[in-house]
Amino acid sequence: MKCPNCGHEENRVIDSRPLIKENGIRRRRECEKCAYRFTTYEYVTLTNALVVKSNGAREEFNREKLIHSIMLACVKRPVPMDLIHGIVKDVENKILNEGLSEIQSKAIGEMVIDALKRIDKVAYIRFASVYHDFESVDEFHRRIEDLERSENTL
Repeated sequence: MKCPNCGHEENRVIDSRPLIKENGIRRRRECEKCAYRFTTYEYVTLTNALVVKSNGAREEFNREKLIHSIMLACVKRPVPMDLIHGIVKDVENKILNEGLSEIQSKAIGEMVIDALKRIDKVAYIRFASVYHDFESVDEFHRRIEDLERSENTL
């Protein structure tokens, strides 16, 4: 682990704590060269599942990549990080519980879309627009109208 301040590779762990809502550990570290203190997060890899992309390519499931994409949809929205991490944990748990070795990226996207639809409508539209590759304003209008109709039927 390189120090983010000086790049030195030797550091010591000052404190370790389990993350309550996630499968991971928070560690406080101190660089042995410059005494800079920093925090790292280590996560238990729940799955070695491969994500099958729409073009047929396969890549290992990456929780950080999923967190980043959800965060982009939630920029300037009142969505706490706990909820974003909860969505990712739900996706990981589904993969683990079903014992999947491969999962379609489309299935992951739909799980995120369903969760965002319940949490924040604007983040839902943002994520759906990128995920479904909206190419016109009409597609936004259709999705918003569908959303309004589903809210009115509740």
